[in-house]
Amino acid sequence: MPPPNKDRDYLAKLQDYYADFRCLPSYASMGQLLGLASKSAVSALVKRLQLQGFLETSPDKRLVPTKSFFGRPMAEDVVRAGLPSEVHDGMQEALNIDEYLIDKPSETVLIEVKGDSMIEAHIQEGDIAVVEKRLVANPGDIVVAIVDGEFTLKYLEKDGIHYLLRPGNSAYPVIRPTQSLQIFGVMVGLIRKM
Repeated sequence: MPPPNKDRDYLAKLQDYYADFRCLPSYASMGQLLGLASKSAVSALVKRLQLQGFLETSPDKRLVPTKSFFGRPMAEDVVRAGLPSEVHDGMQEALNIDEYLIDKPSETVLIEVKGDSMIEAHIQEGDIAVVEKRLVANPGDIVVAIVDGEFTLKYLEKDGIHYLLRPGNSAYPVIRPTQSLQIFGVMVGLIRKM
């Protein structure tokens, strides 16, 4: 459930603080940061944010963020890529980007993309590929593979009984392994900072 408007503003300031310092402020610093005059006002806010599921107390009595703390508000409407549509200011439940992109955290790695061999697949240099480590993939999957001892990001395809790697750029040749082809993982998401 989204917090009330004033609490949403306080939560946003705490999220920005956490992004900068990777910890939450002390109660005294929180009061200064949020413009709350008394320790009881800070304490009441902390209790509300705990009840709403954004904060919790660690075993050593420190205030820590929950998964919900990292959720980002989703607009009620979708953004149309065609004709403009009516705008609504309401927000739905929050979306935690990690939970949206990552099903198996212990088996997921983020890999920065270098080069332009997948540009026609809309994967650009500097993008971050979200890769789930797996030894098996299906033809058509975009995989991180170890081919003849080198890592590469390509489409996995099958030619008869042999597997090959196809780039997403017609300027590059298909890769047919001469010695070995091992699947490191399958790309399950992509992150691009604009």
